[in-house]
Parts: sequence; structure tokens; C-alpha cells
Amino acid sequence: QLQLVESGGGLVQPGGSLRLSCIGSGSNLENYAIAWFRQAPGKEREWVTCKDSSDWLTWYTDSVKGRFTISKDDAKKTVYLQMNSLKPEDTANYHCAAAEEGKSGYVCNVGTGFNVWGKGTLVTVSS
Repeated sequence: QLQLVESGGGLVQPGGSLRLSCIGSGSNLENYAIAWFRQAPGKEREWVTCKDSSDWLTWYTDSVKGRFTISKDDAKKTVYLQMNSLKPEDTANYHCAAAEEGKSGYVCNVGTGFNVWGKGTLVTVSS
């Protein structure tokens, strides 16, 4: 049973960078699509980015295109979210999530069908 744990959040000034990590345990990541979501205080959860299980296809929500990059290291069972040029509106609790290929009707570029979730790591962008 795959489990996910996020880390790397913190306080950063506008324009700064952070790299979030999502470490998997209990199963390999090769057969999973991985997505990052975020939820700001008082707002609904928002899909941010997704990399499908083939590791070839990646999608980003418009507000982070050109600033955020998702990557995966299967050997380390880790997925990263590199966040550059951070803005105050990026402040949120960031969660990674996984969907197993062939067993979940996930849609990567929409963020539906993900059934394994980490607890999140808080990112605060403020001066």
C-alpha cells in the first residue's frame, strides 16, 4: 500500500524559491501518476500539476506555468515540486497524490481519480 509524505514547505519571500518533496513508501512509483494539489486558507483545493505514470506527459495549471516544475526520481521513490518566482497567492498547504495506472480512472490534467494522499506541507509566501 503506497503512502506519501511531503516535506520542504516553509516561509519564503515573494520572488523566492522552494523545492517540495513527496516521498513514497510501501510501493514503487513507476506505475503511478503523481499530482500536486494545494489548498489555501478558506479556499477549495486546487489541482496544480500532474505527471502521468509513463513519466512523459506533464500538465500544469495556468497560474504556475513557467514557474513550477514537477519531476520524479523512481529510484528514490520521490517526486519533487520546484517552485520559483513565488507569489503571495501561492501560499497554501501543498499535497501530493497518486493514482495507480490501470486501477484508477484518474485524469491527470484535471486532477480527478487520485486516491492516495499525503498530509501536506505548508508554504507561506510573505515579506
